[in-house]
Amino acid sequence: MSKVKRVASVIGIVPETREEYERIHAAVWPEVLDRIYKSNIRNYSIYRHNDLLFSYFEYVGDDYDGDMAKIGEDADTQRWWELTIPMQNALDDRAPGEWWKTLPEVFHAD
Repeated sequence: MSKVKRVASVIGIVPETREEYERIHAAVWPEVLDRIYKSNIRNYSIYRHNDLLFSYFEYVGDDYDGDMAKIGEDADTQRWWELTIPMQNALDDRAPGEWWKTLPEVFHAD
């Protein structure tokens, strides 16, 4: 059985797109949700604080990089990103190659 990998990340949101971003996330396309599930992501949430989005999910698979690549290659997900990426402001201090800045875990309790 795989060990659960917990992933948290942040990104800015373009202030004038907040309502639209929340509206489309209230009805994420089923194809996008299916790809997320098939890529072993569970318990996925996005929160907003002012102009900052916080994302959390749990990865339950055995090939994180491979599963993330499958998400990136998915045509429906690419169309979804065409809508959402212009609404986001990547943070300057993110790692090379990141869009959402991955956060280090400093505490966890089950």
